[in-house]
Amino acid sequence: MSDKTVNKGQQKVSFFRRLTHSFSQMTVETSISREAYETSRGIGIQIKNLCKSFNGQPVLKNISLEIKPGEIFSIIGASGTGKSVLLRHLAKLLKPDSGEILIDNENINFEPGVIVEQKYRYSMVFQTSALFNSLTVGENIGLWLREKDVLPERRIRRVIRDKLRLVGLEGRESMPIADLSGGMKKRVAIARSLAMNPDLIFYDEPTAELDPVTTDELARVINNLKDKVNLTTIIVSHDLNFALYLSDRVAMMHGGEIIEVGTPDEIKKSANPIVRRFLYTTTKGIQGKR
Repeated sequence: MSDKTVNKGQQKVSFFRRLTHSFSQMTVETSISREAYETSRGIGIQIKNLCKSFNGQPVLKNISLEIKPGEIFSIIGASGTGKSVLLRHLAKLLKPDSGEILIDNENINFEPGVIVEQKYRYSMVFQTSALFNSLTVGENIGLWLREKDVLPERRIRRVIRDKLRLVGLEGRESMPIADLSGGMKKRVAIARSLAMNPDLIFYDEPTAELDPVTTDELARVINNLKDKVNLTTIIVSHDLNFALYLSDRVAMMHGGEIIEVGTPDEIKKSANPIVRRFLYTTTKGIQGKR
């Protein structure tokens, strides 16, 4: 074997390691045994008196919320209400000023440098999909599994096929990311998150930049997962119709506070004037039809 060939191989390995390192930082999860990987379960979340400020400006104001194991729970509200900040706390990307977050009965507000054993897996579907354009669809989906050496290669390929089937993209393993539409990228991102076999999955504004038809397709994909995947789903969205269609329960945020929690029907019947203003707007063509 020539030195040139060896150098090319080393460059490829180095490049792959940089990609997987970046992906590990984005998903913020821990290592796992093959035995543990095979099972997933919906887990509960409790948020107690959560507060967060930036530069002296309160963004989260005494948030308390309970999310039940296995449910699809949406957090809705206009832009700038604190939805994404709350999500980043749940994903351990931010630390609160005060309050607690318990996920699967584990307090996640650990101090820097304190090692906490995590007994659950979680993943996030990012607003921008966050796919690697230099990798194929299948390589993106199998990235975490290969990095963590969770399964043998034959099993990884089967997982990739299975997850693509779940999101309606069967047989697209070899497609370049650049050839995908926006909606297809979202579905590949979901498949990549599902490949981790998570107990908890976060969606950050999943319908951003999607047209109404593609949004409807994405809603059907997520809805169909209810009966096929055992996990808890949290969706942050300003898209009211999307959230009401998918969710078991919905929380509405306004000014950094939770102002209403209920089933979609309960939210629709809310007497809260802020909720009703969000439900009925001129741009929806139904202003005044309350």
